[in-house]
Amino acid sequence: MDVDSQPTMEETILVGDDLMMGPPSPLIPSEIASHVLEGVDLCDGILRNLFLCLQVNDIEPFCQEEIALYRECSEKRDKELRQRLQDSERKLGLSMPLDQAKERATQLESEVTSLERRLILASGIEGIEGFRQRWSLHGRLTDIKQRLESLKDGIDNRKKDEPVKASSTAKKWFFW
Repeated sequence: MDVDSQPTMEETILVGDDLMMGPPSPLIPSEIASHVLEGVDLCDGILRNLFLCLQVNDIEPFCQEEIALYRECSEKRDKELRQRLQDSERKLGLSMPLDQAKERATQLESEVTSLERRLILASGIEGIEGFRQRWSLHGRLTDIKQRLESLKDGIDNRKKDEPVKASSTAKKWFFW
């Protein structure tokens, strides 16, 4: 294998579509957003620099460093957010009253069904718009399935001897 025949980073020109290489950023439910987002670098400063570069230079080849930095930061951020989302759902499955946890699981299952139907409909859309819709829907579907799995894991791993009683006062379950 000839090393010189492989393109180097200097020969590769990144464009905005290169930011769509992996799954899209996860959607964070509002009820657990404050806990999940706490302490995570949201890459907003890097994104601001990328937009400023694009505004000044008008085309992507002059913003290679900014595109590469944002892609690296967003991949790291998304990986951390997905892990935190799964951990949060697992903790909710362990700590919520059983009936509320099962209701949450049912809600996530209905979201999965809805997204699967939308993905089937999006398969008929051609061109780049169809690709973007399928890319986005597939990413959301994968994330919700992982959250559902984590919630069910939490429900299944409750202490068997510990009775879960429903409280007399209605509580809204948030993370601490």
